[in-house]
Amino acid sequence: MGQIQPGQVQPGQIDHPALRQLFPGFVEQRVRVADRAAGPAQTISIPVLRAGHGPALLLLHGHPQTRALWHRVAARLAQQFTVILTDLRGYGDADKPALQANHAQQSFRAMAGDQVEVMRTLGFERFRILAHDRGARTAHRLALDHPQCVERMTLLDIAPTLAMYEATDREFATRYWHWFFLIQPAPWPERLIQADPQAYVAATMGSRHAGLSVFDPQAMAQYQRCLSDPATIQALCEDYRAAATIDLEHDRIDREAGRRVTCPLQILWGKHGTIEACFDALAEWRRVADSVSGHALPCGHYIAEEAPDALLEAVLPFLQGSSP
Repeated sequence: MGQIQPGQVQPGQIDHPALRQLFPGFVEQRVRVADRAAGPAQTISIPVLRAGHGPALLLLHGHPQTRALWHRVAARLAQQFTVILTDLRGYGDADKPALQANHAQQSFRAMAGDQVEVMRTLGFERFRILAHDRGARTAHRLALDHPQCVERMTLLDIAPTLAMYEATDREFATRYWHWFFLIQPAPWPERLIQADPQAYVAATMGSRHAGLSVFDPQAMAQYQRCLSDPATIQALCEDYRAAATIDLEHDRIDREAGRRVTCPLQILWGKHGTIEACFDALAEWRRVADSVSGHALPCGHYIAEEAPDALLEAVLPFLQGSSP
């Protein structure tokens, strides 16, 4: 694709046949935004899939996945919303930012800033959010840094990052081993993942409640394709290094200042996952947000792929604004 300037949108065909099959009727675009983590002269390109009409709804994915994870719910959501699916910077088909010593280039603040600019470029100053895993942590930061942008949001299978680190014990560290593996100094984790990226994806996702059989082969192929790029592996590790350093600094500053999430917040998590086993999700979120509702769903971590119908039943009334 040709060079585009910050604040501009470039239309284009979906590059990968599997994505076209997973998201029939969706239009692909690329949005180039200013990379404020690197300086005003730097830019980053974010891929977008878009469909539907109505209020804007931004969908954000987690690790080690891409926008492809929403394939079982996106079409239904597009009946009620203008659905925007993106890849987070460093992940999927998004640009990979240049490294910084403090990992700020892959911080949740940087990732959140990208998404605000993407939505603004597409014409949406205010929007709703449905986000999973790392995307949900990005959305949490977005709601704190840009509260005027978020009408309401649903976060899937996370507790606040700071709360999870501060409550770490043996059970949590065992279940979320990758949190502590990926933060090791470069290039050690990168080298191990690069030795067999497909095995890393399979081990990370397949070790959870549902195993690997729940995942669509075409979606799994997208996750593995993207992680075969060494630059994606490096960005993935940098995401976790940022979460254990600069992101915690941002969270502590907010806690000391009394900054809270002010939009209506729905928290959903898997009954058979780590959040259920190790945390009181609603209690943790009520410590940092004003209006919190939610419950567990009959699945593990990968809610949108394991329990799409249960997810839609829960999120549609909330995101439409017909439930608190």
